[in-house]
Amino acid sequence: MKFTLSWLKEHLDTDETVEKLAEKLTMIGLEVEGLEDKAKQLAPFTIARVISAEQHPNADRLRVCMVDPGNGAAPVQVVCGAPNARAGLISVFSPPGTYIPGKDITLGVGTIRGVESRGMLCSAAELKISEDHDGIMELPADAPIGTPYAAWAGLGDPVFEINLTPNRQDCTGVHGIARDLAAADMGKFKDPAIRPIKGEFPCPVKVKVEDAKLCPGFALRLVRGVKNGPSPQWLQKRLTSIGLRPINALVDITNFMTYDRARPLHVFDAAKVKGDLVVRHGRDGETLLALDGRTYTLDSSMCVIADEHGVESLAGIMGGEASGCSEATTDVLIESALWNEINIAQTGRKLGINSDARYRFERGVDPHFMVPGLEMATKLVMEICGGTASENIVVGNAFGHDRIIDFPITEVKRLAGLEVAFPEIKRILGHLGFMVAGQGATVKVAIPSWRSDVHGKADIVEEIVRIVGVDQVPMTPFERGDAPRKPVLKPMQLRTRRAKRALAARGMVETVTWSFISRPQAELFGGGRPELSLANPIASDLSDMRPSLLPGLIAAVQANSDRGFPDVGLFEVGQIFKGDRPEDQFTAAAGVRHGFASSSGLGRSWSGSATASLFDAKADAFAVLIAAGAPLAALQVVPGGASWMHPGRSGTIQIGPQNVLGHFGELHPRALEKLGADGPMVAFEVILDRIPEAKQRPTRAKPAIELSAFQPVSRDFAFIVDRAVKAADILRAASSVDRKLITGVTVFDVYEGKGIEDGKKSVAIAVTIQPRERTMTDQEIEAVAAKIVAEVGKKTGGVLR
Repeated sequence: MKFTLSWLKEHLDTDETVEKLAEKLTMIGLEVEGLEDKAKQLAPFTIARVISAEQHPNADRLRVCMVDPGNGAAPVQVVCGAPNARAGLISVFSPPGTYIPGKDITLGVGTIRGVESRGMLCSAAELKISEDHDGIMELPADAPIGTPYAAWAGLGDPVFEINLTPNRQDCTGVHGIARDLAAADMGKFKDPAIRPIKGEFPCPVKVKVEDAKLCPGFALRLVRGVKNGPSPQWLQKRLTSIGLRPINALVDITNFMTYDRARPLHVFDAAKVKGDLVVRHGRDGETLLALDGRTYTLDSSMCVIADEHGVESLAGIMGGEASGCSEATTDVLIESALWNEINIAQTGRKLGINSDARYRFERGVDPHFMVPGLEMATKLVMEICGGTASENIVVGNAFGHDRIIDFPITEVKRLAGLEVAFPEIKRILGHLGFMVAGQGATVKVAIPSWRSDVHGKADIVEEIVRIVGVDQVPMTPFERGDAPRKPVLKPMQLRTRRAKRALAARGMVETVTWSFISRPQAELFGGGRPELSLANPIASDLSDMRPSLLPGLIAAVQANSDRGFPDVGLFEVGQIFKGDRPEDQFTAAAGVRHGFASSSGLGRSWSGSATASLFDAKADAFAVLIAAGAPLAALQVVPGGASWMHPGRSGTIQIGPQNVLGHFGELHPRALEKLGADGPMVAFEVILDRIPEAKQRPTRAKPAIELSAFQPVSRDFAFIVDRAVKAADILRAASSVDRKLITGVTVFDVYEGKGIEDGKKSVAIAVTIQPRERTMTDQEIEAVAAKIVAEVGKKTGGVLR
């Protein structure tokens, strides 16, 4: 929502500075996103006169101009390429050091084709006041030389741009913004009564509303004998200051009403309307050539205004070109109506139309202002275009429904912690348009018609607090009491946070992707069940709930690669869906690496490369599981992964065959091809819900790391086992011999070949033995080694090599 300071002052009598107004707007919930002051921006640009304009000696299309900048300064030489540069021209001059907004450059002293240029004669496009860049600006002969151009042209009117929340439909008009500022002591609100325009004759066009749910109220009147043409300067300036293009007086009046009073209107050329108007549902296949020049195909869910010709307007969104007003218009029908907010939003989304009218109607307009808005528009039409007005036709409810809330004064203290006296509460609510009746502990508050977002006591407290100031709410500590504090976060929330931190620490970047994917992608990753299909998808390729996070991550990695960033590692922690029951919905963590985005962080270097491999994906998966509290000793890695993984370059992480936690490895080339992605890529996905809860047992506090004063001992063992034996089984068997003494078991070699029987392999492990109470003797160490050999042989059939 944009408006200027002068426009605001039409409704607010204030002497406050622009900066203070902007600060207060943000404090009361109308966040200022931009503040443009062209007077400051264009301060260095002055009015100057071209003394002479000679042909450039080295360029046919350039002229060497001597420019009088005024104020007694010496003439300045400027090289100019504009075709209209000539002696005697009054234009706009910028000296060296000036920032040129239209070119985004800071001007300096330059030499152009061998001739020095000490400044610039500017076009309107270079000052960003219009799109005219065909030549330098031509000002009237009486424009004062040396005067700042912005001050002379009247550009010293700051433009505010505020970001509105969807509930504040009343502030989609300058009038409503001024009301809020007045309540916040920024000035006095100006709200003169709107006097009805007496109708001179009955309106000849009748109105029929077929469905009151689509159109709760409709007002119409005819103005005969108007003379349409360009709008007066004040109206054109109002519109151009916020980026709107003036069209003609009748259309400009409706645009002005939209931004000034948050009351969209529509005008029909009465000569182009055949018969009476009917507000009805559209018919399947009907079309409308709208005012934006596009033809829209309608259906029965949409609301339209039609006559005997057919559809003349898409209700509450955009009018039709066939009945639009032009300079030839002499009789005009002015329409002011109320529309169903949900229907407006649905129709606008279906047709892809984002108009100013839709923006306001889908948020809800003031029902009480339907007829006064028509009266105000009629007055403007008659003042600017002349004419004689008919009587009003009003169909439906023109006033809306009264809403009264019983409000305990103590609610302000209870909900906000603020002590606000009742007179101040009454003053604030009164300035905002609320009516307060009563003097006791509970008063009755009547809600104004333009505040459809206020429904209960908490909403009233919010209005009081935002005007008093959120910064005035005292900091009040919660009473802790003697009882121990309960955890704020649930176990799954803690797991999610820890998983994200672990992956971010490994150099991956968090991504948030759609929870919906296409049916072929869902089927590729084990989904595609009918119960997980959306009844009304927002797009054809977002039709199914995702059974995995990987399709979205793969698409994001590929998008980065297509834009020149192939070395990327992305992760996501989010919901996946295996079925339509609550227990079939899981929280998963997944990641994809591509190119040189390995966990080592080396990337490309002169000494080699660190291409992402399946071991990076394995390390990512284990980092997540350990951070989320999975029991490391119980984790098993089984060769082979899911169907979308490469069968020889993937693995499955499980705690026994009944509890599969996830998969890791290189993505299958066929899966990548179906997703339109370039491989190779490595990925992992683990389900956080399947991590067993840690047993809660009361224990005495002890150091997190127990340091021993004795030297550890390392022993290597090589076992010959069947080729089918897993290395993890050997590690588990060795570490189970004495969990207090044996602190580490790792595989450092696997060998098959000469000297080893067919069907066998040699697996070498390193075992670290850490004494705790005293230095171990050779006999004690050999006894532990013998136990390791015996236990591995018992569990795996391995024989010491």
